Amino acid sequence: MTAALTAENEAPAHDDPHGYSARHLSVLEGLEAVRKRPGMYIGSTDSRGLIHCLWEIVDNCVDEALAGYCTRITVVLHADGSYEVGDDGRGIPVDIEPKTGLPGVELVMTRLHAGGKFGGVSYTASGGLHGVGASVVNALSARLDVEVDRDGQTHAMSFKRGLPGEFAAPGPERRFKKRSGMRQIAKVPRNLTGTRVRFWPDLQIFLKDATVETGLVMDRMRQTAFLVPGLEISVRDERAEEPTEETFRFDGGISEFTSFLAKDEPVCDVLRIQGRGHFTETVPVLDDQGHLTPTDVERDLEVDVAIRWGTGYDTVCKSFVNVIATPKHGTHVSGFDRALVRTVNDQLRATKLLKNGDDPVLKEDVLEGLTAVVTVRLPEPQFEGQTKEVLGTSAATRIVAQVVSKGLKESFENPRRAAKQQMRAVLEKIASAAKTRIAARTQRDNQRRKNALENSALPAKLVDCRTTDDRSELFIVEGDSALGTAKLARNSEFQALLPIRGKILNVQKASVADMLKNTECAAIIQVIGAGSGRTFDIDAARYGRIILMADADVDGAHIRCLLLTLIYRYMRPMLEAGRVFAAVPPLHRIQLTNPKRGQDKYVYCYTDGELRKKLVEFERRGVRWKEPVQRYKGLGEMDADQLAETTMDPRHRMLRRIRVEDAEDAAKIFDLLMGSEVAPRREFITAGAAELDAERIDT
Repeated sequence: MTAALTAENEAPAHDDPHGYSARHLSVLEGLEAVRKRPGMYIGSTDSRGLIHCLWEIVDNCVDEALAGYCTRITVVLHADGSYEVGDDGRGIPVDIEPKTGLPGVELVMTRLHAGGKFGGVSYTASGGLHGVGASVVNALSARLDVEVDRDGQTHAMSFKRGLPGEFAAPGPERRFKKRSGMRQIAKVPRNLTGTRVRFWPDLQIFLKDATVETGLVMDRMRQTAFLVPGLEISVRDERAEEPTEETFRFDGGISEFTSFLAKDEPVCDVLRIQGRGHFTETVPVLDDQGHLTPTDVERDLEVDVAIRWGTGYDTVCKSFVNVIATPKHGTHVSGFDRALVRTVNDQLRATKLLKNGDDPVLKEDVLEGLTAVVTVRLPEPQFEGQTKEVLGTSAATRIVAQVVSKGLKESFENPRRAAKQQMRAVLEKIASAAKTRIAARTQRDNQRRKNALENSALPAKLVDCRTTDDRSELFIVEGDSALGTAKLARNSEFQALLPIRGKILNVQKASVADMLKNTECAAIIQVIGAGSGRTFDIDAARYGRIILMADADVDGAHIRCLLLTLIYRYMRPMLEAGRVFAAVPPLHRIQLTNPKRGQDKYVYCYTDGELRKKLVEFERRGVRWKEPVQRYKGLGEMDADQLAETTMDPRHRMLRRIRVEDAEDAAKIFDLLMGSEVAPRREFITAGAAELDAERIDT
């Protein structure tokens, strides 16, 4: 027995099909790791990853502008699928780097973690931090060309999937010859400097439908021009039949950016708060022997904030670190929020708008109607990941909070003479928002199903169902006449009914207080039982689905639009979760005079087109029907059996799910169709009038 065990233990590892030894390990060298796992560096290989590659090159140009050496950036989207970025900065170094023996261009384009932004000498504040941006783009490009104007010469170099060399002709599919070093292709004035990078994305890496949208590039370049006053950025798209070009330059900085972002009427002028702070950071630094040594480094952090309150209710907060957008914010925005709430509470109590014993206002109250741009600049910020979406430098919280507290306090206590009334209006708006929130919270708490059943607080006109699980459905029905039929047609086990009278309040143009005063709006919010606005809690909703059941005419469509405006504005999570539907009642009923065995006597059609097809089909098959074909003008014309079969019975009905795929586009269309601005809506109606089928109008 012992001998058998010994022999088994000494068997070679490769004889074991489940063995795992050092020969199974792989080592990816240099840019090979990038091509093997591109998602680690650019997030994905779809359009988001492709545009991230473009941003990496653009950010290098912006860093030159931040350092004071670049005044103009050009971005070209070529018709052949390549992308080109150029600047008039100092140009990437073309001399030989002593340790590697490579030209500077080849070094930064082929070696990960190589660049001029680690020591803090060439750049005091930059967006490129990890030394992988340009080299990653190079590794993921079928071809990348670099041209550098320096020392009176134009130096050029090309790469194929990260390998240096030379192409026989333009385009990524041309014959390629590996070679190191740069070549001089032209003479230029000695005072002319700059860099141009053009790359062709590698279709072996990126998805076939990956593309860079012109609108996204325009928005990003406009944003960058706001953040770097005086920098001129041109964008040219040559992919369409008629090329488009736009140039951005803004001298007002983030004050002008804040005014651009704000869409509502101002309560106060833009407040600009600037300051700086110092902190000590321990970082590993290379010594003369090439060893990493922990060293205490003194850092400067510059803070520049612009804020402005408006009459609306939405919040827009953009944050940036060295011109790099941080869409998921980070420590700098945490400091901004903390200072904003603390300072506003102090001012509310100082002006007696908050009395002793009153609850302090919360962050959501202060942010209501606020448009803010928060920017910080510092050497070597700590980001969470290569995509740089979240700032992690902990000292930023303290410094931003100190600067914002001091600047905001000064604006409230010592405003300019013309701004004194504005600052008072800001405080009153925030105090009003807090009162509305407290009232809504109280209402929400009282509307929960348990409390509602205990105190009979639900509206008397609600026809409730028996179940409380996810199957439950709330039909919001237009009119009392349809309610009577729907009562008989519903399944009382899981289908509840709430009638409304005609057209409810247009909440897009009304305040929260007016909405809560409106009987129909308050009843809908009360019945759903999950609150409204910022306090909406989808887990507390009393029904699994909300189904809007209105007549199949113009008035019914308007009522659905008003109801959707209410749900979008105050119960948006229901839309985002796909729990809001529109019932689809039939338009016509065909009564067959000689139905065959197994054939239904009544056939329902939901559109005019479907009716015409059915009648043609019946005529071809010799099926006769009673003339005239019945057209339903409203739900009240159906009897209970018909309504159940066509609109309410889950086994036969058709529902249209209402979703919010793009929140920004949805907000724009709701504001256009239901907002207080009449002129844009009139233009929209006039422009679309020719497309309307006049026969659909009930006159």
